[in-house]
Amino acid sequence: MKITRQNIHIWISMPIVLGAGLCYGFFADAFLEISPNTVDEHNFNKAIMGLYLGAVILWCIGLFKPSYFKLALMSHIFFMLPMALGRLLSMVLDGVPSNLYLYGTIGEFVLGVYGIWVLSIYYKKL
Repeated sequence: MKITRQNIHIWISMPIVLGAGLCYGFFADAFLEISPNTVDEHNFNKAIMGLYLGAVILWCIGLFKPSYFKLALMSHIFFMLPMALGRLLSMVLDGVPSNLYLYGTIGEFVLGVYGIWVLSIYYKKL
């Protein structure tokens, strides 16, 4: 599927989420202020990586199989907005994170809202 106004936000998200997932799974301490020290912490990070990779796979399927696009679009919205809202809650309760997380929060919010716009324009019947 070519890049259109309907799907550009998913195309933008896929490499970012793929990279973030791999970073959480294998290089958490290289880019973030996260230093897993126990097997449980490493396991937790790999589980997060699995969630991220699963989301990217679903979005990719939705981009190349039009019958799955609406599912991919809705999952994208429900990935981005709760992530942004969780980060905002953390900012209120825990303080301001690193710049990488700040930019990520803004990006997640913008991409999630854009997804709602696409859903409202192209899929008026829910």
